[in-house]
Amino acid sequence: MTPSRTRPPFDADERTQLVGWLDMQRAIIAWKAEGLSEEDAHRSVLPTSPFMTVAGIVSHMRWVEHCWFEVLFLGRPATGPQFEGPEDADMMVEDVPLGQLLDEYARQCALSNEIVASHTLDDVGKHPDFKAAAATLRWMLLHMIEETARHAGHLDTIRELLDGAKGYY
Repeated sequence: MTPSRTRPPFDADERTQLVGWLDMQRAIIAWKAEGLSEEDAHRSVLPTSPFMTVAGIVSHMRWVEHCWFEVLFLGRPATGPQFEGPEDADMMVEDVPLGQLLDEYARQCALSNEIVASHTLDDVGKHPDFKAAAATLRWMLLHMIEETARHAGHLDTIRELLDGAKGYY
């Protein structure tokens, strides 16, 4: 995945805008991880959030994509650390290289985009065990834009605390 950090066109159709804004936020997630050492990628700088590291957020975002598009929307089995481990298990990646986490995130985002491309924005999630599955794909895309942008903001702060790097998009 090498999505652009460019905003979608002002006059684009709804689907292009939704996916474009999500792809831009995804690109910011990857950009904020560029050039970090493994030590810094796994270093916690927030005393009350030991798993909120660059690596932890990248992993979390991979699993959030999986949860919303594969599990809740398509109705696939609820698998993954957020379902099988302790709280914040999807962020507990101390021994996983950042490059691997970024590759997994890129693959998951590509799969999410394939899922989105093959359904209408009015299609509704299918997982029988979760109320959130009643949402439309449009709602899920809007939620994912919010979720991804929120964590991109966390990464802005974490990255500045790690090495002083700043930049917004």
